[in-house]
Amino acid sequence: MEAPRHDTRGIVDPTALLHRVRFRRHAPAEPLRRYVDWYWLIDWDLPAPYASHVVPHPCVNLTFQWDEDEGPPYAEVTGVALGLYTRKLTGRGRVCGAKFRPGGFRPYTPRTPVSRWTGRALPAGEVFPQVTDATADAVVGPADDRDRVAALDAFLLALDCAPDPQADHAVDLVDRIRSDRAVRRVDDFARAEGVSVRALQRLFSTHVGVSPKWVILRYRIHEALERAGTRTGIDWAALAAELGYADQAHLVRDFTATVGVPPTAYAAETDPAGSADADRGMRS
Repeated sequence: MEAPRHDTRGIVDPTALLHRVRFRRHAPAEPLRRYVDWYWLIDWDLPAPYASHVVPHPCVNLTFQWDEDEGPPYAEVTGVALGLYTRKLTGRGRVCGAKFRPGGFRPYTPRTPVSRWTGRALPAGEVFPQVTDATADAVVGPADDRDRVAALDAFLLALDCAPDPQADHAVDLVDRIRSDRAVRRVDDFARAEGVSVRALQRLFSTHVGVSPKWVILRYRIHEALERAGTRTGIDWAALAAELGYADQAHLVRDFTATVGVPPTAYAAETDPAGSADADRGMRS
C-alpha cells in the first residue's frame, strides 16, 4: 500500500533529486503505524555523482542500504540530524528506510533515551542485535517494492515494542507542533498542555531526541523551504510573521544557517513547478 502523503518537505531542490532517483513511500503494516510513519525507497543508477541534501525531520530512521561502490548491503540507525544531511550518490544503489514518527522510536529501545542517537549514524546491529547480513539482503535485495515492504514489516513486527504512554504523548505533541501554526513558543505550548516547561523538555529529550524549541524551529524551516521552492513572488516579511518569527531577518538567519543559502537565493535556483514534478516522481 502506497503511503498517502507525497509532500517534499525537507528535501532541498526536490525536482533535481527526483530527476535522478526513483523515490517512493509506502505505508507500513497496520500494527506499526502508531510509531512508524512510512517506508521510503530510493533507487538510482547515475552516470555522474550527485549530492542530495535534506533538512531532516525530528525523527529516527532505520535504513537498509546497498551501494555498488561500498560492498554488500548494510543497515544503519540514524538519529535526528541537527543540521543539513548530505548524501553523495554514485553509480547504482538503493536505500529502503523506515521513518519512525517523532517520539515513536523509544518503545523499540525503552532503556535508552532517544537523545543518545541524536546527530549520530551507527550500524543498526549496535541498536538491534537482530539485524544480520541476511536481514539487509532480504530488504534491499528484491526488485519488487512489495517484497521490500514485506521484509521491512517482518523485521519490525518481530521486534519487541514496549507499550509506552509517554511515547504516545510525545507523538501527539509533535503532531500538534507540526500541524498547528499557532504553536510558536515553548512556554505557551507547555501551559496549554498543562505541564511545566521542564517536564516538556524532559519528555522531548527522552522520546524525541531534541528539544521542543528545536522541533518548532525545524518545522518553520520546512515550511519556508517548501514555500521558497514552489512559489514565486513570496512576501518574506509576511511569511516570517506567519511562521512566528520576530522579523524577516530572523527567518533569513535560520534558513541560511540550516540550508546554506538565503531563502531568496534558494527560491531563485529552484523550479517553481518542483512540487508537481516531485509528486510525479514519488508516484513513479
